[in-house]
Amino acid sequence: MLAIVCPGQGAQKPGFLAPWLEVAGVRDSLVAMSEASGVDLIHHGTESDAETIRDTAVAQPLLVAAGIIALDPLVGAAGSGAGPQADLLAGHSVGEITAAALSGVLHREDAMRLVAVRSRAMAAAAAAEPTSMAAVVGGTREEVLAAIQEHGLTPANINSAAQVVAAGAKERIDALSATPPAKARVIPLQVAGAFHTSYMAPARQELEALVAQLTASDPHPQCPLVSNASGEVVTEGGRYLELIVNQVAAPVDWEACMRVFADRGVTGILEVAPAGTLTGLAKRELKGVALMNLNTPENLDAAGDFVREHGSAADRIDAVDHDEEN
Repeated sequence: MLAIVCPGQGAQKPGFLAPWLEVAGVRDSLVAMSEASGVDLIHHGTESDAETIRDTAVAQPLLVAAGIIALDPLVGAAGSGAGPQADLLAGHSVGEITAAALSGVLHREDAMRLVAVRSRAMAAAAAAEPTSMAAVVGGTREEVLAAIQEHGLTPANINSAAQVVAAGAKERIDALSATPPAKARVIPLQVAGAFHTSYMAPARQELEALVAQLTASDPHPQCPLVSNASGEVVTEGGRYLELIVNQVAAPVDWEACMRVFADRGVTGILEVAPAGTLTGLAKRELKGVALMNLNTPENLDAAGDFVREHGSAADRIDAVDHDEEN
């Protein structure tokens, strides 16, 4: 049982797309996705420094494009998406747009249009007033959530049993950092604003207007999508886009997604580039589940073996295709 997961903002690193340009077809794919997003993905993914790619309007398109080009060699750039390869597909925050493209819910150019509007709208909303985010690591869940509420903040990301990200006005984040919950550390994050809170309401409205113009397909029937919205398992493309829109101004519940992985009996989790964040959370929360990071083309052979070992959906589809040929 295989889950393919797509990371969110913050996973990007300077030069992380450079190795992929050696793979046939990747440069052309990045050029097309650059045109769709209005972001020079090749330049920013190979030459821009950390500060430049921290910009929300640059980071989010880079992340979606990276996930697409990383998985293309395994499923085929013109293929039917990740559905035939995986049993579940999920993304953290902006990674849900990557998942929409990989599953075939959105054509990749539409996914890049969507992430371009999302990233610019979120950056504009963040600039409206000084807001920020901080990871609260450790402590007990009840005390952490109580402290976040007492400071007038929102639990914007519930990443695991031991990590909740608080978001809100910058001075309130500073106050939480000065008086952390018992046995917890508060780590301010280098982000532009309070994402996944009511501060992002203007961005949500812009996304809603764009999504009304897009055509959504349903994901492959044997590979449903797992939404950050309390781990909802989604089999309809229209519903998934609705949740992507709502997610901008609502908390990300990755812990709920991991519960779905556990309940469904996932045996392997493959994280697409730039990988490591989500498999890191799974390492602590999903003991015994095999993990694979697909970060560079050098990982492709191992990733292919990993998919064949854990991807029962692929086995079922191959069997059906074989029967039809005979």
